[in-house]
Order: sequence, then C-alpha cells, then structure tokens
Amino acid sequence: MRELTDCPANGLTSIRGTGDQPGNSSGELTGMVLRIERTSIHDGQGLRTVIFLKGCPLRCAWCSTPESQRPEPERGYVPARCEGCGLCVRACPAGALALSAQDGKVSLDPAKCRHCFTCAAKCPHNAVKPYGRLLSVTETVREISKDEIFFFYSGGGVTISGGEPLNQAGFVAEVLRQCRELGIHTALETSFYAPFESIQSILPWLDVLYVDIKHMTEEAHRHWVGVSNSLILDNLRKADSSEDSPDIILRLPLIPGVNDSDENLAAVAEFCQSLRRLQEIELLPYHRLGLETYKSLQKDYPLQDLVPPQRERVRERAVFLARQVPAVPVRAGGELVK
Repeated sequence: MRELTDCPANGLTSIRGTGDQPGNSSGELTGMVLRIERTSIHDGQGLRTVIFLKGCPLRCAWCSTPESQRPEPERGYVPARCEGCGLCVRACPAGALALSAQDGKVSLDPAKCRHCFTCAAKCPHNAVKPYGRLLSVTETVREISKDEIFFFYSGGGVTISGGEPLNQAGFVAEVLRQCRELGIHTALETSFYAPFESIQSILPWLDVLYVDIKHMTEEAHRHWVGVSNSLILDNLRKADSSEDSPDIILRLPLIPGVNDSDENLAAVAEFCQSLRRLQEIELLPYHRLGLETYKSLQKDYPLQDLVPPQRERVRERAVFLARQVPAVPVRAGGELVK
C-alpha cells in the first residue's frame, strides 16, 4: 500500500487552524456536519445522539466512512438506482451534470459543482447522496436537545464523532459547553491526531473520551494510516495527566493481519499501564459496511480481499489482551471479557 505523508491533505498542517468554518450571517461559528444519528447504543452509555463531522487527516486503509474524510461537502452517486430521467441534470443551477447517451447515467463536472445538492432534492430514486452540510452551534445544540427525554431515561447523551472532530475544535468545544450547561452527558470519539491546544479546549466539557489506537509501531502506523503515531501517543499521555481529563476509553480496531498480532496487542497493553484515567479497552472487529459508500464516491477500497475475523478469533484476541493488562476491563464486540 502506498504510504501517505504528513502533507496538507493528510497530515498535521491541515489541522493547525482547527478546521472550523466561518460564521454564518449572524457571525456564529459553524461546523461541517456529515450526519446526525439518534438513539445509538454503540457510542457511549445509554441512548446517544451522535454528531458525525466531516474532515479527517488520517487515511486508514480500513476506513468504513470514506464520506467523512474530506472537509468539504461531497456528492455521492449510485448508478444502480439511477433511472436516467434527467431531472437532476435539468435542475442543476451550475450546469455541472450531463446525461450519457451511451448508458443513460449521469456524469459530474467537479469544477462546476457548487455542492448545493439541488440534484439530490430532485432525484426521485435516491441515486444522489449529499454528504456534508454547515450547521451553526445553535442549530446543532437544538438538534441534540430534541432527544433530551431519551437521555434522561437511558442515562445517555451526545457523542461528537467524525471524521476527526478535532479538525473543528472550536465548534466542538462550544457545542459541548452548551450541552453541559443543559445537563447533557458528553463524549468525544477521536484519533487524537491534532495539536494538543485543540484537545485542551475540549477537555473541560467532556465526560468521556474515546481514543482510537490503530497500531503501536510507527512504521506500520504510517503505512496503514498515513501518518505517524507519535503525536497520538504523546497527546494521550498529556490528556491523561491533565487536570481536566475525563474518563478515557481506548478503542482498537481489530484488523486481521494488520494489528492483531501478539506483539502489537502486548505493546498496547504496555502503553496502557501508565494511563491513570483509563477505564476500559475496547476491540472493534473489522467490518466491510462502508463498501457501498466507496462505490457511490467512485473510490477504490484498499482492502478488497480482507475478510472480517470470526467471532471466536475476536474473543481470543480480547482474552489475550486482557491477560496483558489485568487491571483494565477489556470489551470486544460489545461483550465484556473480564
């Protein structure tokens, strides 16, 4: 696999300004939101409203949400659903779409596209998928607040995820601050690949912090993820020692043949020994649920031949890890192994 470098498109230089969007007409800070999912049970305690943001400096080979990688809006297109009616072509205000005389499918001129998503609104067959929209802090908190009744009865709350939410640290910090003022439990899912100043601005407003550990070897991390892991590990140490640090849960996406070896899991366990705020380690078994999205974005999936691990293999790896770090609970596929 080709190695990515720490360039503006994929690395640290792209996130020094936190990636926050300019304010709206009222001057309020806005964020590029991918989607909002409600009543999730996989992103923290209780029922969660999850705010997925766009933009990520990592390029994990196994990424299941390729639509979250780029920081700007994107247009997905599913040719199998397209009936060639031409409604989207005629509706496009920029003249960016054309109907092929050969196969009756729609082609896009990216240079003309304004990402207004008029085409998506006009398509009667849902062949066009809009990825990304600007929301203000007020709009985002209003959407979260709609689910307060579920939070109250389930012990849930809001989780900010990505992409990489630290790309928009100012927006995230303000959303979380207002949620905390409303008594809403807050959580963040992050790769921790960001300047520590961005992390510091968010820590005071967090109840739980979920951080991914992709690989403990720097060379392998660069190969499979596109960037070094040194900043991530350093940020974890700093956050763990911060007075504002919330509870920390480490997540390891378990990718067969990539990071599921005894050596890597033992290295994860060794690193975890020094983290005083660590509450749990969670293994996330590799899956292929994002394949259709790759197709809709006309992107190639890097791991075409990789097969998800069997449940027995996932549990065996979790048990092995648990033996290496007996003081910390280990969870796999939602199941606590000790």
